[in-house]
Order: sequence, then C-alpha cells, then structure tokens
Amino acid sequence: MALEVFHKDETLQMRRKLIGQSCRLFFSRDPVKIVRARGQYLYDENGMQYLDCISNVQHVGHCHPSLTQAAAAQMDLLNSNTRFLHDNIVLYADRLAATLPKKLCVFYFVNSGSEANDLALRLARQYTRHQDVIVLDHAYHGHLTSLIDISPYKFRKLGGQKEWVHVAPLPDTYHGIYREDHPDPGQAYADTMKSLIDEAHKKGRKISSFFAESLPSVGGQIIFPTGYCKRVAEYVREAGGIYVADEIQTGFGRVGSHFWAFQLQGEDFCPDIVTMGKPIGNGHPIACVATTEEIATAFTANGVEYFNTFGGNPVSCAIGLAVLDVIEKEDLRGNAVRVGGHLKQLLLQLQTKHPLIGDVRGVGLFIGMELVKDRASRKPATEEAAHLVRRLKEERIVMSTDGPWDSVIKFKPPMCFSIEDAERVCTCIDQILRELEHTHQKEDCGS
Repeated sequence: MALEVFHKDETLQMRRKLIGQSCRLFFSRDPVKIVRARGQYLYDENGMQYLDCISNVQHVGHCHPSLTQAAAAQMDLLNSNTRFLHDNIVLYADRLAATLPKKLCVFYFVNSGSEANDLALRLARQYTRHQDVIVLDHAYHGHLTSLIDISPYKFRKLGGQKEWVHVAPLPDTYHGIYREDHPDPGQAYADTMKSLIDEAHKKGRKISSFFAESLPSVGGQIIFPTGYCKRVAEYVREAGGIYVADEIQTGFGRVGSHFWAFQLQGEDFCPDIVTMGKPIGNGHPIACVATTEEIATAFTANGVEYFNTFGGNPVSCAIGLAVLDVIEKEDLRGNAVRVGGHLKQLLLQLQTKHPLIGDVRGVGLFIGMELVKDRASRKPATEEAAHLVRRLKEERIVMSTDGPWDSVIKFKPPMCFSIEDAERVCTCIDQILRELEHTHQKEDCGS
C-alpha cells in the first residue's frame, strides 16, 4: 500500500501541528521537501536536484544499493533480540577491531551516538570509581540528560554547569588563547588541561574521564594542534581518568589518510574508549562503543547485566558490514584525500580573493571555511555566513554553518562527493561572495 503524499505546504502545516517545535528543520523559513536521494544528491517533490554538502550520516551516499540489498536480505531472513546467538554481531565486531589499535578489542553495540556516549560515561565511572568529567568548551556529545550535562554547547542554554563537569579551553588556533603563531600550541593547550585538573584536585574532585570529539565539529571544524591529544591523555591518566574519543562525526575514513580521526595524532596515541555513530550505519540506527579488556572487565564486575534490545541486531550488523565493504571497494578514503584536498585548495584560492574568508581548515572531507568581518580582529561574520547558506540553497546546494558564532561554513558531504561537485560549490561561493562584497562596498560609499 502506497503512503499518502501531501503538497509541501500541507506537510509543513501538519508538521507544525504534530511535531514538537524544538525539532527544527533546515531552512526553516522556506524548507526543502526532500522525497528521494541517491549518492550525494537530494531531490525535492518537483524533481529538483540539490547537491548535499552536509549529510555526513549518509557516509557512503544516500540509498546506496549495496546497503539496501544487505538490509532487505537480512530482514527477510531474521531480525531478532540480541540475546540470541548470531554470526553477524561477531563478524562485525571483528571487522571493526581490524581498523583499531589492538588494545581496543571489546565492543558494545547500541542504537545511536548519544547511547554510545552515555555508555562510555558509565564505563569510565565504573572503571575509575571517579565521577568528574572534563570536556572542551563548545562541545556537544548527545541529547540524553547525562550528555547535556557534559555538553557546554547545550548546558549553557539550560541549567548551567554541574559541579562535576570541568570545561577546558577549545584548542582553536584561530580564535583561541593560543593561536597559529604560538611556537607549540599543542603543549600550551594541554597545559591548560593540567591546570584544570590541579584545580579540581584542590577542591577534592576526582577525574573519571576526558571526553573529546577527535575533530570538534559543533566547535567549528577544529583541527587539534600537533601533540595535544597525546599530552592531554598523559595528564588525564596521571589523574586516574581515561580518554574517551568521540568519533561519531569523524570516524570511518572521513579524514581520508586514516580510518579514525584520533589516528591523526600519531601511531603512539590510543584512546581508552572510542564511540561511534552517525556514519556507522549510513542512516540506519546503529552505534558502538569500543574499549579495552580492563575497562570491560570492570564494567562486568558490577554484577549488573548490560542489555540493549536492538543494539547489534542482525539487520543492523548486516548494514554495518555493508558500509565497511563499500568504503573499501569504492576507495572512499582515497576519494576523501583527493576530493577533500582539491576542495580545500579551491577554498584557499578563494581566500586570497575574498577578505570575508578568514580561515580555511580541515582534513579529508571534514573542512571548515570561517567568515569574518575583518581579518585583523577576526570578528565572526555570522550574518554573512547565514546569507551565503541561503544563497547556496537558491543554487540548489545544501550547506549549513557551525561554530560558536555560526560563522563557519561546514563541509561534511557523503564520501562519494566528486571533484566536479567541489568545483561547482566553489564557483557558486565565489559568485555569492563577490555579490556580498559589492553590496558592502555600496553601503560603505553610501554612509
């Protein structure tokens, strides 16, 4: 039986009536109604094609046939409670283990990145017997109550900071306290973590963990300075805590050169827990926590069974395995290197032409372009960034902003994004920024 199809205005009216208003749409003033998708392209109800530059969840591309076939085949055969013995979960865990350092060899499957980070918090507290958590400023780790508490991006708009949460400066070398001209920003930012730990200890607090996205996304597509993570991990472990790498946005080869973004910090750096989500199932609800035998054993020793009804079910694992197959067969990591490198170079070329572009940063297909009022003060150009996103939508390119001031244009497209796509986007950005700068010049002359 076919589902009823509504006109866009009717759909929007029904949504406003039936769906909580805090659940916001992209382009809320004039949303795009998407009815189908394929690869890096979205199609509206009129068949109009849009280039998708932001759907990192659809990691290997929208509606990839290998994934839909794997899902349908397994769903037709079995989808059971995860307490039944089945091959898929162990096959999938074994494939994931092959991508990680050897010590990360125990896996827990869940349904979302928020569930994964919540479980990581439980594991850390059970293992260390400590409560307190250190996070980076502007961080976001999920929508559960436990994760709102460790997400400055959210809790500063709500109930405020809990006494057991400690916020370290974001190691942002463009806007932060230590910038690109510092001789060793990685060490300098790590030392702020050491000071934070020392202050916590003076108050009688004990650190269970440090949570950090391997490349902060909501914070503005930040690339950690060299050596930062390794030195922070040393300080946190000396304090009796563990290092949790949140790879929910950045894992599964998005950075191109490595499978996991934390590996950018060097072969000798390894977190104690890695959380995965979003791209892991290409849009299917699956997520995962990987950890060490020691941490897993401590969690088991509490005598309370961990049970997740749907986490790691046969269908989810079949899809997860298919995602890994596509990444390998289509060389999507290589594509991230080639296309991401080309895109970044095009953006750097635009930076030489447009004073509004203050910074271009990123790796692979994780790139941020920050707009500023002027390069000397680095004052964020929030309104201009919003204008650029609106105009790109008119050119049928889907883009959005991130960062503390919503001044960073973020690029996190499906990994099948092409050279031609990158060139199309940059041509449009060039034209729109020229229009915007011309308007500013006319306004300045008029004043």
